[in-house]
Amino acid sequence: MIFGKINNYLLLQISKYFFLILFIFLSVAWLLQITRLFTITNFMHIEFLDIILLSFYLIPNIISVIAPFILIFGLLLCFIKLNNDNELIAILSLGDGLKPFRNTLFLFSFIILIFFILLNFYFAPIIYKQYKIQESELRNTLDFDNMVFSNFLNLNKTTILDFEKDNNEYTNVLISFNDEKENIVFAKKGNIYNENNEYKFQLSNGFKISVDNESQIEKLEFLNYVLKIDNKNITNGEIIDKNTYTIFDDIKSGNKLNIIFKLIDVFLIIFIIFLFYNNNLKKINFKFNNNIYFALLCISILIINQIYKNSDVSLINYISTTSIMVLISLMLSVMKKRYEQN
Repeated sequence: MIFGKINNYLLLQISKYFFLILFIFLSVAWLLQITRLFTITNFMHIEFLDIILLSFYLIPNIISVIAPFILIFGLLLCFIKLNNDNELIAILSLGDGLKPFRNTLFLFSFIILIFFILLNFYFAPIIYKQYKIQESELRNTLDFDNMVFSNFLNLNKTTILDFEKDNNEYTNVLISFNDEKENIVFAKKGNIYNENNEYKFQLSNGFKISVDNESQIEKLEFLNYVLKIDNKNITNGEIIDKNTYTIFDDIKSGNKLNIIFKLIDVFLIIFIIFLFYNNNLKKINFKFNNNIYFALLCISILIINQIYKNSDVSLINYISTTSIMVLISLMLSVMKKRYEQN
């Protein structure tokens, strides 16, 4: 009965500090993301509530990224507190050794892994895809009359718009778009309408430059010019972002690199727990230097992993780099253990 209560108590403490760190990290990350959204969409005069609702779609993806960092600081904070309160010594004095800690850590790790796998492999990509769609729909309901300026706004996949406004008059209108040719249109003045799934530009005093596939350049100067461009929302099939692909999408498309990304994320969660147990818990060593060593080692691995995931890396290079990082970490741990024994 006592052993069961100890495990329940330890599980409660670990969970409490894990969710505390989760709340802090998630709040900071969410605020940074929503600040970015406000900065990007401020000049578009999109409704405040729409941006707030849009930002909620980012939360699962944020959690899947910060979960390993939360695990590092959650475990450290929990066991440092237990150690400072002499609760670790009290539990060890009952005669069960590390068994209560090991079993509780195993159970907690199993719960976190199941949650992380479901989130990272399936739910986060699906919700992030909805974010991309919702973001596109907001952009496609732009009210140009209320916009103060445009900073090279992507109207769709092939059209970029930039303009200034002077007393509600559009000036220095620049449009870059692709059809059969690459086109640039500039006009000193103009009007812009968004109606019937089309962007309609009524331009005056400007020019149009077109470049075909054979690099032939055609220039047209005009006093008045009307340009119409389709205004189409992004559909599920048009989104190209690896963060929107579930594990089933990756398997179906044969995207081995994205599958490995997800598997390595799970492996790093397990590796962090393994390092914590061997470096800190197994020796009941929660001294400042030892905690810093564990935290810096894990954070370095996670940051390098994120950098590689966001770069144009090949499958072999990614696996090789990850394997080298893990081997170096294990070697450092062995060298550190021998140094402490001497």
